[in-house]
Amino acid sequence: MSIRLRTVTVLAAAAAMLVAGALPAAAHGNATDPPSRNYHCFDRWGSDFQNPAMATEDPMCWQAWQADSNAMWNWNGLYRENVAGNHQAAIPDGQLCSAGRTQNGRYAALDAVGNWKAVNKPRNFTVNVHDQALHGGDYYRVYITRQGFNPITQPLRWSDLELVTSVGRTPPQNNTVIPVNAGNRTGRHIVYTIWQASHLDQSYYFCSDVNFTG
Repeated sequence: MSIRLRTVTVLAAAAAMLVAGALPAAAHGNATDPPSRNYHCFDRWGSDFQNPAMATEDPMCWQAWQADSNAMWNWNGLYRENVAGNHQAAIPDGQLCSAGRTQNGRYAALDAVGNWKAVNKPRNFTVNVHDQALHGGDYYRVYITRQGFNPITQPLRWSDLELVTSVGRTPPQNNTVIPVNAGNRTGRHIVYTIWQASHLDQSYYFCSDVNFTG
């Protein structure tokens, strides 16, 4: 092989690796509205992750990128296997947003307490889960933090959550939309969604930061 041809081949392979590294893994899924913490970071900074402004404009995403950038690129890896429905036993208090720090602690930064960017929602809203791999669901459970909980200063515990919506078996589809009523909640909250996939005993966990505007 000539030096020129070998150089072109190496450059092509490097370009392919860069393209692959710039995209999330093509599997599984995530809560996209209200967005989970790592999906929201990827959505805002995925194409601009080297921008130093992230540190001051979005410090919670910045600390997560610094801890493990793959937690943002692989925004659909927040799952546990073989939990057998016993979610509270599998995931300790303070680690709900990382699903127990899955994938050797890759998602630990998502449990960091602070002022994560929140999206405004009315009390009647929907949770949209993007099922990228068309797993389907045995069930979805949507929890919201109790009124008085402060996600900016408090770590999330199971006792801070109230189950507000439960949906049974759903067919494989790109997007599952779940109507939710937040009751009389106002201000900052965490919406916590559990998606039990149908293809395996595989459970997905999403923390979404919201501000209920009434």
